[in-house]
Order: sequence, then C-alpha cells, then structure tokens
Amino acid sequence: MAFHEVSFPANLSFGSLGGPERRTEIVALTNGHEERSTPWAHSRRRYDAGMGLRSLDDVARLIAFFEARAGQLHGFRWKDWADFKSSTPSAAPGPQDQQIGRGDGVRRSFALRKSYQSGPARYWRPIVKPVAGTVLMAVGGIELRDTVDFNVDPATGTLTFSAPPEDGAEITAGFEFEVPVRFDTDRIAVSVSSFQAGDLPQVPVIEVRI
Repeated sequence: MAFHEVSFPANLSFGSLGGPERRTEIVALTNGHEERSTPWAHSRRRYDAGMGLRSLDDVARLIAFFEARAGQLHGFRWKDWADFKSSTPSAAPGPQDQQIGRGDGVRRSFALRKSYQSGPARYWRPIVKPVAGTVLMAVGGIELRDTVDFNVDPATGTLTFSAPPEDGAEITAGFEFEVPVRFDTDRIAVSVSSFQAGDLPQVPVIEVRI
C-alpha cells in the first residue's frame, strides 16, 4: 500500500464521529476471575467521514478524494478535531508540551510522541504525521530554531538536531499532527434524495500503522 501525503479536507472531517479503539483479550477462569491481555501496544483510531458532509458539493469532494485514493488502496492524512495537538484543546502548542527524550551527547535523531496520563498510568503515542511548520522544540528549556537547530520530517515524525543535545538535557516539543488513515471500504453509496432528507452515507476510515 502506498501512502499519499495529502490531507483529507479538514472541513469535511470536522463533525465526523470517531476515536481510539483498543483490543483486549479476556479469558474467564473457572473460579470467576479473569485474565486480560492485549496484542496491541498502541490504540487504533476509527472515524466516519460521512458525518461531516453538509451539502452535495461536500459529497462531490468526498467522492473525488475517494477515487484519487483508489478506495482502500492508498493511505492519507486525517485531522482528528478532538485530538490534533500536543497541548490541551484550549491552548496553543508550546515548545515544552511533551517530553521527547534526553540527550546523551551523541544521538541526534528523536521521534515525536504524545503522552496520555491518568493517575499512575501513562501511554506514549508515536506521532508520525506532524503538520509541517508547527513543530516547536526546546532543549534544557531553551527554545530552538526550526531548520537551523533542528529539522523535522513531516512524513515520519523524526526530528534531527544539527548538533547532538548535551548529555542529560531534557528534549521537549510542541506540535500539531494528523493521523495516518485509509478508507475502510471500497464502496460509497449516496442517494441524492436521501441525503437531502438528512440520511448521511457511511464512509468508514481506519488508522494505519506506519
């Protein structure tokens, strides 16, 4: 499968329904207890692109995008309006939003990630599709300059420093990001009369591993 570095129209994804999905395997024991495990290290997100359609022009744009991706064949970028930046939803991203790692005086490349914490539990989500031009970086609390002190690959989420961060220096970042996805169907069924009556087509979209 090829991946197209193109974003699904943001105004169409706004209002869509979706979010993270986990897979948990549960075995019920004879004593009434359970054993729970998961084969997934990371969650997978699902969305319904049909929920964001508001006019027949929107339907036409969706169909054009669908055809250009050849249905399920090619992946693309998706803006999840409920979770698209390193900061809280009401704040702008800042260079100290997320801890990326610590320098060792040798390593120059690091991967973007986002923390989800509740109580003592924490989940680190890999960020592989940052939005170009939105990444802010700091080392030891000192903000760095994009393209001068560091570079970011928007296709992988890998950032490379021009010089290795000092040993023990905390590396932090702030950013906006998108989700790598594909259509989860090879068919879109639209009826003009039904659409005008408020019946929206179902257009499932699913996150892909990069």
